[in-house]
Amino acid sequence: MNHPTTSQHAVFSLVVAAGLACAPPSHDRPEGVMVVVQEQQSAWLRNFNPFLPVGSSRWPSAAGVHEPLLIYSPMTGDYTPWLAESFRWDVPAEQLTFRLRPDVLWSDGTPLTAQDVAFTFSLIQAHKALDQGGVWKLLAAVDAPDTHTVTFRFKEPFSPGLLEVGHTPIVPEHVWSKVEDPVTFTNPDPVASGPFTEVVRFESQVFELGRNPHHRSGPTGVERLRFPAFSSNDQITLALAQGDIDWAGAFVPAVERSFIGRDPDNHHAWFPIVGDTVFLYPNTTVAPLDQPSVRKAISLAIDREKVVQVAMYDYTVPAHPTGLSDGYAEWRIDPVPEASSWVRHDPARAEQMLDDAGFPRGADGLRQNPDGTPLTIELTIPAGWSDWVRAARVIARDLRAIGIDVRVQGRDFTAWFDAVARGEFSLSLGWAASGPTPYRMYRTLMDPDGVEPIGQPAAGNWGRHASPRARALLDAFERTTDRAEHLRLAHALQAVFLEEAPALPLFPSASWGEANTRWVTGFPSEANPYARLSPNAFPEPLLVLTHLQWRDTEAAP
Repeated sequence: MNHPTTSQHAVFSLVVAAGLACAPPSHDRPEGVMVVVQEQQSAWLRNFNPFLPVGSSRWPSAAGVHEPLLIYSPMTGDYTPWLAESFRWDVPAEQLTFRLRPDVLWSDGTPLTAQDVAFTFSLIQAHKALDQGGVWKLLAAVDAPDTHTVTFRFKEPFSPGLLEVGHTPIVPEHVWSKVEDPVTFTNPDPVASGPFTEVVRFESQVFELGRNPHHRSGPTGVERLRFPAFSSNDQITLALAQGDIDWAGAFVPAVERSFIGRDPDNHHAWFPIVGDTVFLYPNTTVAPLDQPSVRKAISLAIDREKVVQVAMYDYTVPAHPTGLSDGYAEWRIDPVPEASSWVRHDPARAEQMLDDAGFPRGADGLRQNPDGTPLTIELTIPAGWSDWVRAARVIARDLRAIGIDVRVQGRDFTAWFDAVARGEFSLSLGWAASGPTPYRMYRTLMDPDGVEPIGQPAAGNWGRHASPRARALLDAFERTTDRAEHLRLAHALQAVFLEEAPALPLFPSASWGEANTRWVTGFPSEANPYARLSPNAFPEPLLVLTHLQWRDTEAAP
């Protein structure tokens, strides 16, 4: 992986300090070619399998190449029908029926039917590794009674199933039924229903996707998406400042100076705090992180105000003790009982808790395990994520201040994600699932059914924390569609979270989004919040990709 050199960091510092890019903006953009940066990779591998984990398949395999039945956006708080034109609960929380749009064609001109949807779900049922959302832990059957109707029956009542089913990408039966091994299939030339399906160029440092000639959105003037390879936020920030990127979802320090100020008429950024929270994940199968008191002590040692200031440039705020972002304000216990609040900065209390748990300081001032060996913990992060790198350094400093020797280890994104998903780590920064209610977040943090053996990838419960109490509450949540009961159960889940400390909330994640409207218009904004500007929030990018328009070349500034 090509990390930025010392000289690159120096140039970046000058860009931020002076508000100047190191080269003039690029004005030789081929007409209709929009440059997008969502992934951070040093080189591209040609893989458009929409069922693989983040980092394994190319963006936008699951939300731009392929499409789901529905799209939920926290900006509207509602679902947008997509491949489906409508849905209904036939039996509350038990049987769900979708009516498909009649005008959808695959990119080879073949009609998309209910049989394709039923096949997609049978495919991921037959190959567990493709079932990233774990839908077949929930479903009993999927039927296609006619060409445009699909019915889902759940094993037990499961009201959150609308999101789980609705966001699954759909693939064509006439292609995937002939694939020998769908788990290793790289889908190099996808037949799909999304707006961009044609691989017109693929090289190690850049690839391009052309428009699906049969997509129902019709012509927009944006004919191709170009994806250059960047391995770090610093490199992306420089390219944004130069006007060489049209759409990105990167953390940009001092964005007013380093990006917007370069071209205020065309450079735009919008970072709403409505999504998931960034957590410090302890691997709860690894001693001493298997002890709630140790996890809470680590949390108490962290100065979140400093993390937000130093790492996040005050784009966000310290996490609420429940881990719920402002997008879930109406669901939160507020205020949190003082006795339950370990999401604050109290190093004296942290020291006392470690002493009480049997981890004394040695002669060198560092903590020791009960057997006298040094208490050393590795904190792993994606190396190119400059905001998380700085956050990790602040956290490591705070933990060393209470005597814990923390070593920060950066890895290439794909290697990092693979290790965390497999539970092969001690501490790691990471995100959590989000959705219309707090259900998905707490399920991915505490559900025993989501715990996979070490070495096997987990869809969400990276910390391997199994809470029977949380499972009972999640069961009750799943069985009802009553809003008042959901609120009561959400409060009870928060109480379990506060007692067991399965993961340590740091700050709500801003939905990073940058747009350059010199060539392309139609992006969402605070004034037009039809979706988040961020390309990172699957499957919302589809809402954006189908709104964009190429600006008339003669009218472009």
